[in-house]
Amino acid sequence: MERFDITDSRINEYIKSIGNSSDPVLKEMEKYAVENRFPIIGPMVGPFLRQLAVITKAGNILEMGSGFGYSAYWFAGGIPDNGRIICTDSDESNKKRALEYLKRGGFDKKIDFRLGDALEIASNLAGPFDIILNDIDKHDYPKAFDLALKLLKPGGIFITDNVLWSGRVLSQEPDETTRRIQEFNGRLFNSDGIISSIIPIRDGLGLAVKL
Repeated sequence: MERFDITDSRINEYIKSIGNSSDPVLKEMEKYAVENRFPIIGPMVGPFLRQLAVITKAGNILEMGSGFGYSAYWFAGGIPDNGRIICTDSDESNKKRALEYLKRGGFDKKIDFRLGDALEIASNLAGPFDIILNDIDKHDYPKAFDLALKLLKPGGIFITDNVLWSGRVLSQEPDETTRRIQEFNGRLFNSDGIISSIIPIRDGLGLAVKL
């Protein structure tokens, strides 16, 4: 199925232009992502993550899939000095790069970066977490759903990236990855104990609050 922008590219560029961060570390991270074709949540979603951390007074965040620390950097600016973010990634070079960026931003003391499979790491955690971000391999989204709801506190927020998958979720004959995202979205909206929505920015952001 043909991929398409969720929102008009001109709107995206407008939002980016008025919300351009002055943080030099963020700018460097964004440049690195572009030059290396590394997928990140980007400057449209990053401020929203920080807002959620501030609004919920989050002190305990889990990221299932952290890459080189871009989302963690945004979260870290919205939690207190004694807050912590558990980051996960299977690539040691991503961990090294993330910790360098986060240290330069003054956030390194808030970070517990664990190397390995995100689902395996999360399955050995006790929680509860105020916020859980899901940005792992898309075919594992349904597994992440079950695990996140166990680890999330009542009133906690479960955030998932790429839930609109460049429009491919509309496909009637989806490939396996798209089918898993469709399954995940179905469970997001048809499971007891949560209130969910999809925010159609960038590639679609799934948002669920645990009751």
